[in-house]
Amino acid sequence: MTWFTNAFLGLITLLGLAAFRWFPVTKMATPRPNIIIIFSDDHALQAISAYGSPYIRTPNIDRIGREGAVFQNMFCTNSICAPSRATLLTGKYSHSNGHRDNYTTFDASQPMFPKYLQQAGYQTAWIGKWHLKANPQYFDFWEVLPGQGLYYNPNIIQMDGKTVRKEGYVTNLITNDALNWLQNNRDTSKPFCLVIGHKAPHREWQPDTTDLHAFDGQTFPLPATFYDTYEGRKAAQHQDMQITTTMRLGLDLKVDIDTMPIIKRMNPAQLRAWKAYYDPLNQDFKSRNLTGKALDNWKYQRYMHDYLACVLSVDRNVGRVLDYLDKQGMRDNTLIMYSSDQGFYLGEHGWFDKRFMYEESMHMPLLVRYPPRLKAGTVTNQLFVNTDFAPTILQMAGLPIPADMQGKSFLPLPKPSEARKAVYYHYYEYPADHRVLPHFGVRTDRYKLIYFYGNGEFWEFFDLKTDPNELKNDYANPKNQAIISQLKKELKKQTLAYKDTEADDMLAKEGL
Repeated sequence: MTWFTNAFLGLITLLGLAAFRWFPVTKMATPRPNIIIIFSDDHALQAISAYGSPYIRTPNIDRIGREGAVFQNMFCTNSICAPSRATLLTGKYSHSNGHRDNYTTFDASQPMFPKYLQQAGYQTAWIGKWHLKANPQYFDFWEVLPGQGLYYNPNIIQMDGKTVRKEGYVTNLITNDALNWLQNNRDTSKPFCLVIGHKAPHREWQPDTTDLHAFDGQTFPLPATFYDTYEGRKAAQHQDMQITTTMRLGLDLKVDIDTMPIIKRMNPAQLRAWKAYYDPLNQDFKSRNLTGKALDNWKYQRYMHDYLACVLSVDRNVGRVLDYLDKQGMRDNTLIMYSSDQGFYLGEHGWFDKRFMYEESMHMPLLVRYPPRLKAGTVTNQLFVNTDFAPTILQMAGLPIPADMQGKSFLPLPKPSEARKAVYYHYYEYPADHRVLPHFGVRTDRYKLIYFYGNGEFWEFFDLKTDPNELKNDYANPKNQAIISQLKKELKKQTLAYKDTEADDMLAKEGL
């Protein structure tokens, strides 16, 4: 079957729907599905057991994949918090939706998937982290954290413009409000789309009191690349996101917790739990006067314990949502996705944070359950990007995909002949936090080519088969020139296809 039959073309012309592109969708045996997107923040694949984590078990997140599909190769197009959410909503790259970094205000009036869902009779809701400055639009219900939000007793912006303070731990509170909307406030005669936006496990990794002791006695081995020297990689040498030097003893690693602003928001029980946990650890740390690699290891252990404890709370609350759907008999008619705005470094290359087009930060988790379309236990290695979320949601709702959306639906899974052969990436935020140089590039199933700019222009090339840790920039190797030439052509093709004129102009100066 072709995408456009003569009959469809004639019908589209007749109805004046040239602004949409249609995809063949098998007639659904069930009513239009409900849709839930659980979108966490900075959740690394390395911290999900469905992806083989050596650090943690995440049984509830894993359950989505076990009862549906695990997407092994989902990538973000700009590894930073707010732009990733803008892409989720619009199905467009950052240069097209206008939201390139965390410092600009998102144009929330532009067409987005919830607008089309509303027009088609869906109820829409966004609850939790939003991080786009402008208030949400096209949602029948919303309540969001201001900016990054707080882990303990956070403020919440409500639809009436009021900001209220809620008592409790943020991951629990967001889930409470989501379940309350599902149970009590939605119109049960309509299908719904709900986005649950979690703050965790974003910096500064402040665990729920329930999880403070979860990893007591556990020592995490340093990643093999922890002491990476960045030889031959100028951009890696230029960054400022190292656990050993950038991470703050106070705010990040909880030394002297009495000086941390979050303490002032805690109730007595929360504060007692924190002091009972952190005070003995900090007394021991100060008494040891650690230096050198011993200090490095202490920082890494403290980071991992707190980060992973935050993940436990996310996983537990994912389980609450799944249990609710099962108890309400909504399992089979609800499309549920778990993802994160991007990947994250857990000590690889000595780093935390994200931003780079390197694997740990570009690689996003995606687990999807929808029994009518996905066989339980499915694992796909096809290449996908986060521009694909919005088209998938619309297609599953039985709606046309607007022609200006730049992604493709990943349901049903494409045939191998129709699968994407390469993904495109463009990061902008510089110098800002962590001094990661702006760059753009292309990744195939085996190779990666990146063009850095902003402080001199240069290329990096990696063979992910022979160098999965991306330790050797092999751009100058004569043996690679044929494949590099092909990748440059592919990169040019991508910039033209997605109308990234800024990147295309830079390529033109390179003779492409």
